[in-house]
Amino acid sequence: MRIAQVAPLIERVPPIGYGGTERVVSYLTEELVREGHDVTLFASGDSITSARLIPGAPRALRLDEGVVDPIAHQILEIEHVADMADEFDVIHWHLDYFHFPLSRRLGVPRVTTLHGRLDMPDLQPLYAEFSDEPLISISNDQRAPLSNANWVETIHHGMPADEMTPRYEEGQYLAFLGRISPEKRVDRAIEVAYQAGIPLKIAAKVDDMDREYFEEHIEPLLEHDHVDFIGEIGPDDKRDFLSHAHALLFPIDWAEPFGLVMIEAMACGTPVVAYRSGSVPEVITDGVNGFIVETIDEAVDAVGRLHDISREQCRATFEERFTVDRMARNYVSVYERLIGKQPGRRVALAVGEPNVADSTPTP
Repeated sequence: MRIAQVAPLIERVPPIGYGGTERVVSYLTEELVREGHDVTLFASGDSITSARLIPGAPRALRLDEGVVDPIAHQILEIEHVADMADEFDVIHWHLDYFHFPLSRRLGVPRVTTLHGRLDMPDLQPLYAEFSDEPLISISNDQRAPLSNANWVETIHHGMPADEMTPRYEEGQYLAFLGRISPEKRVDRAIEVAYQAGIPLKIAAKVDDMDREYFEEHIEPLLEHDHVDFIGEIGPDDKRDFLSHAHALLFPIDWAEPFGLVMIEAMACGTPVVAYRSGSVPEVITDGVNGFIVETIDEAVDAVGRLHDISREQCRATFEERFTVDRMARNYVSVYERLIGKQPGRRVALAVGEPNVADSTPTP
């Protein structure tokens, strides 16, 4: 199958540090290539991939100090996709809604995975207008604000089984990993760790838009003796950081669409203590691969009961539900269904792949 993957340009694919969307695009792209598909990746020029790379900008926009208008680069990337559209059996977009006016006119099967929050009122009329655009959600909860949109599937994220090394010995600290912002609530993590009497290590980046919040509300809390602020870390450091943790704290205060860090922790055999919001109940099974809580007191109690969670079971849950090969199979199934809706369109299948392009779409 000839597949185009269209990534944002803010981070490279895969990202050097933080960057969930670009990391998932990388996982999917590399797995599709491994399975024998002909994949073209539209991404920043410093991306690393085994697919054919079409650069939309010389390097990741976040790392390029000369970039003043990032949208200009994104529009140029969309035009590159349009120029080559006839080369593909399906175009898989990861750009939110930027491409909608063009993609509906290309005449090529397409689908968009929405990776972000959808609870802004501004989005309602936009998705009502583009109700013909096929969409994939990364959790069922993510769909709630746009329940009437053209959802074709929910596909949970997956990652390579060998990317994280599981460790089954009990860790000595609690971990917070990701981004510091009001909705991520690292302040809750600091309080939970303090009351539980366990050190907390924070590996997180601070975006420019959150710099004032960080300096006013979080930076003073980092002076506590039980807190170790590491800053943003890359993939290699992440492996050790999570595998040696007693648990990952995921104390969110918003409807997180997925939360890739939760399955990264599980891949390390590390349980998760997460607040009940967004995708959390779809990823965490309470008492099996972590605990779902609603208050500081419940979180502290959960930390005290982590000995009830099997680290081997955390890893087993990851292998059963959140590997990249499962994610790729789900996406290929969607591609085939969409292509099958276009009469006369011939599909270039991977070697040895059964032709199921005419399969009936599921409701």
